[in-house]
Amino acid sequence: MDQSHEEAIVNGVRLHYVEAGEGPLVVLLHGFPEHWYSWREQLPALVEAGYRVVAPDMRGYNRSEKPPGVSAYRIGQLVEDVRALIEGCGAEHAHLVGHDWGGMVAWEVAVRHPESVERLVVMNAPHPSAYRRELQDPDSDQRRRSSYVLFFQLPWLPELLFRAGGRRLLRRLFREGAENPEAFDDEAIRRYERACSRPGAMTAMLNYYRAAFRGTVRSAIPGCSAPTATASDGLIDRPTLLLWGMEDEALSPRLTEGLEEWVSEVEVERIDDASHWVQMDAPDRVNDALIGFLSRD
Repeated sequence: MDQSHEEAIVNGVRLHYVEAGEGPLVVLLHGFPEHWYSWREQLPALVEAGYRVVAPDMRGYNRSEKPPGVSAYRIGQLVEDVRALIEGCGAEHAHLVGHDWGGMVAWEVAVRHPESVERLVVMNAPHPSAYRRELQDPDSDQRRRSSYVLFFQLPWLPELLFRAGGRRLLRRLFREGAENPEAFDDEAIRRYERACSRPGAMTAMLNYYRAAFRGTVRSAIPGCSAPTATASDGLIDRPTLLLWGMEDEALSPRLTEGLEEWVSEVEVERIDDASHWVQMDAPDRVNDALIGFLSRD
């Protein structure tokens, strides 16, 4: 498969992305702590199926620009990056696919800019309203599962821990967290370690969590408006597929339930024996579901 590494200025930020194929545009949004390489199993399958695929390093990650400050990573900024990237590719809209943080951004793009989204596919990333529901439910274990987010709010300490043991931490996160022992080989771990070790990268990546947490706090203060910092509650009317690895340790399977309240046309495919890293744990299953969904009239 021929692919090229490109750069573009979108929303005032320089983004690096990988592009391959010809046909309808598919934009792939990765999660934490990854980059475009998260989609190594999906890129060739989508190209073979007749799509033009663009997989960016999201702002703050790998070879993309890392603007300073927590506010640069508010959800509104991340959404505008994606909208502007689609526009910069010369397309009116795209099929939007997101995993983890990329999925969170994809949900929000579909709410704020439905005209930019043809079809939406989200992998192991909760709809914001479902996530709030579970955090507020005393019978849910999602607060326990999300406790790491509080640790990420600390200044400099998470970055210090990564500098002290980056490869070991990444190996544990990916290999011990995955269900498929072949999902993350040594080359993948090296790529992720290099990306996370770039100057300013780890702080930028953690700032996604810091901006989201501060936006949630601000939105709870009477009279305090934070439209660029908090996720929306709007209805999504784009055809949507949620793919979910059921062995996700960070996200409860209850997050896959009741989505019809916020998504008018949604399908959920639950994948057993797959972890949070669902597209690497079960690439064939994910690719079949993804391409089958995108190819519908």
